[in-house]
Amino acid sequence: MGKLDLKKKARLKRKKRIRKHLVGTQQRPRLNVFRSSKHIYAQVIDDKDGHTLVAASSLEKIVKEQPGFKSKVAAADFVGKLIGERAIKKGLKKVVFDRGGFLFHGRVKAVSDGAREAGLDF
Repeated sequence: MGKLDLKKKARLKRKKRIRKHLVGTQQRPRLNVFRSSKHIYAQVIDDKDGHTLVAASSLEKIVKEQPGFKSKVAAADFVGKLIGERAIKKGLKKVVFDRGGFLFHGRVKAVSDGAREAGLDF
């Protein structure tokens, strides 16, 4: 078993442990963040109905056109602002932040900071 397999297993174990306590409702949905090696994805999810209410990712054209897209952290910050703006347009101001087992620094923290700047409360 390689080092990456151990890291992935540890992340999935953290994710499982965290998700036991996090539940997104219609009044306070869950802001989920997934980080791949190249991109970052964010979704606002209502767990009761199992629906994604709002989504944003670094794959979108609007994000790629930003001047700071060369940096993955800058792109993650913009994705956070984008998800925050879209959530507020839908009338969602309070969310529960789900980091998906990833450590809260770097790109995950940048998404969080961007969403807070846009006006989301968590």
